[in-house]
Amino acid sequence: MNASRDSFLQYLQFEKRLSSHTILAYSGDLDQFFLYLEQIYQIKSLPEINHTVIRSWIVEMMDKKISPRSVNRKITTLKTFYKYLLRQGIVTENPMLKIMSPKTSKRLPVFVEKDNMNELIDNIEFGDDLEGIRNKLIIELFYASGIRLSELINLKQQNVDLHACQIKVLGKRNKERIIPFNNEIKNSIENYISQKPSIPSEFLFQMKSGKKMYEKFVYRLVNEYLSMITTIDKTSPHVLRHTFATHMLNNGADLNAIKELLGHSSLAATQVYTHNTVEKLKSIHKQAHPKG
Repeated sequence: MNASRDSFLQYLQFEKRLSSHTILAYSGDLDQFFLYLEQIYQIKSLPEINHTVIRSWIVEMMDKKISPRSVNRKITTLKTFYKYLLRQGIVTENPMLKIMSPKTSKRLPVFVEKDNMNELIDNIEFGDDLEGIRNKLIIELFYASGIRLSELINLKQQNVDLHACQIKVLGKRNKERIIPFNNEIKNSIENYISQKPSIPSEFLFQMKSGKKMYEKFVYRLVNEYLSMITTIDKTSPHVLRHTFATHMLNNGADLNAIKELLGHSSLAATQVYTHNTVEKLKSIHKQAHPKG
């Protein structure tokens, strides 16, 4: 089983070109599943696995109060795994065809209010040194473009067009997209580039040492600054992506345009932001209407 697991993860990395976080999640899900099979059923080979065994694992997770969203992710892992096994001829039947996913409640994207973002960018002191200039630009670029954490880290300086005020982003599955930015961002980028270390680097953002920036550093940076201006539970770079999309929609942007800017493959993924707008309207109506 482990050999098939390893070849599957290599397939995800080199052929599907999924992110390291996604591959790590798939790997963890399979490890948990295989451990359950061995401990409960003493199963050590793929042909021994059937839909009844898989269902029992799902029931156990639900009994342990693991959220339906997490359970569904693990089910997705197994579905993808078995599709791969079938294509490779490792198994002849797909037990996942008989597996139903538990229902999940819709979770609205968490975002930062506009006034809070204005407070962060206009009034919070970042510092005038290279580190402060870089940190503020990171926050500004996340909010102004809606790019993903991995996209920001891998943004190459040659893909920043200061003349046209746009960046070329390499998104999921190597899909390229162009995102415009305003003159304020342009000035911030120019200021940062002029003060960057002379150590050669193809990437726009780098550490003081000149090394490529790593995800945990950016995550902690964003968390630190967002915690200064909001009390929302989540303060990650992805929250700034949600904030970008929600504020764009609230200010009249076309949903299809937001879809293209975010790099979503389908409109359904973008439509989740309309729920924030609807919920906001409901709240305003309830507060303002005499019969609310």
